Amino acid sequence: AGAAARALAGQQSAAVALPVLDEADAAAVVEGITLGAYSFDQYKSGDPTTPVQSVTLIGPGVKAKGVKDAVARAETVAAAVNRARDWVNIPPRDLTPATFADAATKLAKSAKLDVEVLDEKALAKGGYGGLIGVGQGSVHPPRLVRVAYRPSRAKKHVAFVGKGITFDSGGLSLKPADSMVEMKSDMSGAAAVIAAVHAIAQLGTKVAVTAYAAMAENMPSGSAQRPSDVITIYGGKTVEVLNTDAEGRLVLADGIVRAGEDEPDLIIDVATLTGAAVVALGKRVSGIMANDEELGAKIHDTAGRAGEAMWPLPLPAEMREKLDSPVADIANIGDRWGGALQGGLFLQEFVADGIGWAHLDIAGPAFSDKAFGYTPKGGTGAAVRTLVQLVEDVADGVI
Repeated sequence: AGAAARALAGQQSAAVALPVLDEADAAAVVEGITLGAYSFDQYKSGDPTTPVQSVTLIGPGVKAKGVKDAVARAETVAAAVNRARDWVNIPPRDLTPATFADAATKLAKSAKLDVEVLDEKALAKGGYGGLIGVGQGSVHPPRLVRVAYRPSRAKKHVAFVGKGITFDSGGLSLKPADSMVEMKSDMSGAAAVIAAVHAIAQLGTKVAVTAYAAMAENMPSGSAQRPSDVITIYGGKTVEVLNTDAEGRLVLADGIVRAGEDEPDLIIDVATLTGAAVVALGKRVSGIMANDEELGAKIHDTAGRAGEAMWPLPLPAEMREKLDSPVADIANIGDRWGGALQGGLFLQEFVADGIGWAHLDIAGPAFSDKAFGYTPKGGTGAAVRTLVQLVEDVADGVI
């Protein structure tokens, strides 16, 4: 359905006659069409080829019980994915931490969600050393956005934390030029968590959800943090910054500690964290790391049912010593071996005792260099569907 929708670009309407026998089939077709019909043309001059405007489903099961609700859910979730794609595709000169925070606030308020935005002054006063340290080299100061969904009679609470680096030059540990080309996508985790919580609110899922989006721009300048600087993360733990290009974990650490103060049952962080995850799993598979093996296995199952390829990775205890620092509580990098796992081990240090936690490294799937199936070239909206399905699983007692 997604491939068909892409091929139908330029058509006003179409009918799709796939074997729709029940609500699951209908949802799959509608999700595929909505995702496949996506386009991002706002920066193109002239008349762009518009996606197909309307699609009619034809099949023996289109009037089956539950189809209407299944189709509505599919449209809501796919729209959230497309919203995240839009944010990822916007050039970094136009999506700074401040403008991203404004966009997230506008979306949240449209669903009557509670929103709090901490600017650079509030972050400095509050001791958010990760966000301040990463953002201090840029003329565009950092933000921390908190969006809260609080349905009545909710018995569980899930927190999302998303990495929102609106552009990642690597800082003073400068990336090679070719490696910067896709770095407008380094805010994909923040886009995913904000879009997901909005969709969850629209669906009315009976689970409380709080999303934290840690937004900063990582740039080299005379005011940028230096390799060997020591910063203090929110909550008091110190970090020796050995490589300024391992910045995502610094802003996530602030977000994870703050999320823990809300005492959720579960924290899920989402980030384009490591190139090592792409080396290990390729461009289409995300990594899952968790502080509980059973939780990691459940999230793996959840992702599969949501339609996203993810794979569990370990957090070997013996690798933790690679992050030891002689001058701080922890260093932000170790050696080159198992870099994705070391990123997970670093983040685990900031999770409060007694809280389940999982880390989704979406560095590979967050941005695609070509279109295929229902996936466009550019931002993909990775992890949105998994986050929505995960909260539904929490509501159903699966997680």
